[in-house]
Amino acid sequence: MNDLQPGRIEADKQAGVLRVRFCNPARFNAMSLSMWQALHTVLVQAQEDEALRAIVLQGEGERAFVSGADISEFGAQRNDPSQVARYDQAVSAAQQALADSRIPTIAVIQGVCMGGGMGLALACDLRYCNASARFRMPAARLGLGYALDGVKRMSDMLGAARTMDLFLTARSFDGNEAARIGLAHEVFADADFAVEAQSRVEAVAGNAPLTLRAARLALRHLLNAAPAAVEVEQAVQQCFGSADYREGQAAFREKRPPVFKGR
Repeated sequence: MNDLQPGRIEADKQAGVLRVRFCNPARFNAMSLSMWQALHTVLVQAQEDEALRAIVLQGEGERAFVSGADISEFGAQRNDPSQVARYDQAVSAAQQALADSRIPTIAVIQGVCMGGGMGLALACDLRYCNASARFRMPAARLGLGYALDGVKRMSDMLGAARTMDLFLTARSFDGNEAARIGLAHEVFADADFAVEAQSRVEAVAGNAPLTLRAARLALRHLLNAAPAAVEVEQAVQQCFGSADYREGQAAFREKRPPVFKGR
């Protein structure tokens, strides 16, 4: 990957486990467009490796899993309709590659996990976090539209009522609440997190792959309602053409609370 591109994806395999790391520590591992694209490539290529037993997603360092999309590049990469479409396709492709993976996927979450980070985690089969992890779905504080497939995935995992709460309030919550509401399968004390999370990874990697595949396919079948809603997509696109979207970016740059007008 070009060194001038913001952030990078690193991947290495050991003992049948592919570890994929999000590396953009200066921005709490925020995902740039190039990182979304690279993640998709890594996941697609991984499907050809018959020796893999698990794919683990984690952030570089202990401060963050993924803090979301890299908002600092939105003005250049996610501004006009064609850019929005290209960016959204890259995000959707990466998350769908996780959801469609024939290999079990596990999110190991330390620190900040927000926006697109939550989307990535929810596309995984299993999610483990530390107690001091911080979660948030901040779309409503940025004026952007969240794609239908991402909202559906969250609703499938957490339920419609919980999803409504997290989107409408845009509130932050910790690892203990993440486990309580089902976003994380388990939460571990910070001091124990590395050892406990690794034990879960090893358990998955050591189980019968065909059994795991059958169970995962059955669950996907039960969840795959695949609703189509033109009105939702139109509403998402309307967000990106709005003054509120520009205000959200301006407020982020100027480090002030956004003032939205609903247009």
